Amino acid sequence: MITRDRGAFLRLARSLPADAGPACARAAFLVSPDGFAPAVDSASDNRYMAATATVERALAEHRHLHRALSRELPTLCFPGDPATPEAVFPNNVFATARVAGQGRLLIARMRHPSRAAEADRADIRGLFTDLLGYVEHDLRERPGVAELTGSLVIDRARGIGFCGLSNRCDEAGAHAMHDAFGLRATLLFDLAAGEYHSNVVLAVLAGRAVLIAPDGIADAEVVSAIASLYPHAFLLSTAQRLAFAGNAIALAPDRVWLSARAAASLDARLRGGLAEAGFAIGAIALDEIERAGGSLRCCVAEIF
Repeated sequence: MITRDRGAFLRLARSLPADAGPACARAAFLVSPDGFAPAVDSASDNRYMAATATVERALAEHRHLHRALSRELPTLCFPGDPATPEAVFPNNVFATARVAGQGRLLIARMRHPSRAAEADRADIRGLFTDLLGYVEHDLRERPGVAELTGSLVIDRARGIGFCGLSNRCDEAGAHAMHDAFGLRATLLFDLAAGEYHSNVVLAVLAGRAVLIAPDGIADAEVVSAIASLYPHAFLLSTAQRLAFAGNAIALAPDRVWLSARAAASLDARLRGGLAEAGFAIGAIALDEIERAGGSLRCCVAEIF
């Protein structure tokens, strides 16, 4: 099922056991911010982006991130390329899924040319198809814009997705992703005006908790519907959203990773709630990388 009908989606989602697959990735990969810079075309619809960024500082931040994540799960890092200045955010361009036991590599249809060029990398594609035996699902062969786990937030345990529509993802692209990820149910909804990716305003953590920025989603009833599916649902303030607190990821069942700025924005209520839900907080300073309009979760492409 892929639908805008909240009631129909909730009835199905509530009936689904958490047996679609592991809630957290088994590995991850990053792309180094070599040649890092905010791209001009992306700036047209990313309100989180600053005008300039410093490559040296971004590289240092990224090395700290790589070291930290590698202590939690196997984490590869591919080199960047000055020709693709925002490749440090690979989760928009590449994603993986395991459907009926077969690994899939998904390749996005990106909206902006500067990001679309990233999809042609032979090294990333070859790792999965030639070495690991994944089957390639190239969404550029289908209509629509589909920026993968930037636009589509997935509860892997239940096989359900939450897809926020914007300039970076339309309904045709959402249908292509629903099929390629092999999801059981996907809820379609509109992001608030000015938002570009769902994963800036919404995060599902290990299948049992959710972070939501209500002002990032156009319909308040969508916020309530998503929150109702999880025993631990945390609403983010505008200040927390702007600090990228919604751009979080759980790469293991007991830890949520955030940028240092995002972690500093969390109040005692939210910190206590995450602890009660069984999550420690991992924080990495990414101030320079965040100047390109994304944060920690955007840097991480999960391998399932």
